[in-house]
Amino acid sequence: MQPLANRLRPADLNHFIGQSHLVGDMKPLKVAHDMGHIFSMIFWGPPGVGKTTLARILSQAANTTFYELSAVSAGKADIKKIITDHQGQRGLGESYSPPLLFLDEIHRFSKSQQDYLLPFVEKGDLVLIGATTENPSFEVISPLLSRTKVFVLNPLTEEELSKIIDAALVELKKTHSKFRSKLQPSTREWLITYAAGDARRLLTLIEHTVDLYGKLDQDSLTTTLQTTLLKYDKKGEEHYDTISAFIKSMRASNADAALYYLARMVDAGEDPKFIARRMVIFASEDIGLAVPTALVVANAVFDAVHKVGYPEAQITMAHGVAYLCHCKKDRSAYEAYFAALADVRKLGNLPIPLELRNAPTKLMKELSYGKGYQMYPDKDVNLLPKKLKNKQYLKQP
Repeated sequence: MQPLANRLRPADLNHFIGQSHLVGDMKPLKVAHDMGHIFSMIFWGPPGVGKTTLARILSQAANTTFYELSAVSAGKADIKKIITDHQGQRGLGESYSPPLLFLDEIHRFSKSQQDYLLPFVEKGDLVLIGATTENPSFEVISPLLSRTKVFVLNPLTEEELSKIIDAALVELKKTHSKFRSKLQPSTREWLITYAAGDARRLLTLIEHTVDLYGKLDQDSLTTTLQTTLLKYDKKGEEHYDTISAFIKSMRASNADAALYYLARMVDAGEDPKFIARRMVIFASEDIGLAVPTALVVANAVFDAVHKVGYPEAQITMAHGVAYLCHCKKDRSAYEAYFAALADVRKLGNLPIPLELRNAPTKLMKELSYGKGYQMYPDKDVNLLPKKLKNKQYLKQP
């Protein structure tokens, strides 16, 4: 029997749950679907929000041959085979429909692999739908990015997850005759909180729990979470718990703990760029002005990881982690920025002092734009809008 998540996968947009900003009435993917029009695009969003399902539905609506590859295991040979298999059909003229390649985790494709893919997309030999949990601006080469349309998919809402739970209960009743499909409101709320917007995560736990215990309540759900059935999942709870422990260990300057959690992630096959990216963030957020060169080191780690990959990347990351743990910590720049951001959002666009304004025209000069500006004023001179006069965001050393 197929996994529950596969059995519940919708075959058309009418049963697709979520992403109403893309598939609702008159929204872009709904319009493309109804026209049977398919084009190259990238789906950027967290796991379990419908990227694969949406690609399949669009392919079916456009009546294209659908290929699904994972960038983790696929390579140039797989792409070449798809192109070769369809070369003979190019002479069919207007009736020819290029194959659709759904490439999951496209951010795992190296630059050279993406370069290889580019001309086929450019010439229309295939239509590409790439899926990624990472920002495509950083992970997809610019030429390929410019030939695709990026659509952002959002985590599923509580209401949408509740609908998925209802569908799961109906399906499980068919396969487990003794299963009681009634769910306590508190259990439903617990499940929705646990899912964190991820339908796959939700359905995996529900299915394992019913298979083990034949029921769904908080006790059976939490017990299932402790079993070996739910090992480290790079898109699941263990993923977030481990990276959290990793960051907090570095924040506490506990190198032993940080290296241990690093080793757990590496051994589980975690994307090294994900780990290195968190180190770059940590260098600014938690070390900041205390050791400004920490950001340089963290960026060097990320660059090295990007170039060499596993297995050597683990050595570079261990080096960087040990360094970041030994650095003094200072969150003042981080806290100052978000305090300023809070005022921006609370008070809106306050008038900028006239002396700081640009004065490229005669009229602007007559209106005193730039008047009284000093290139190197005394450090106590107020340069903030009047309403924020004497406001101090950054603590003085």
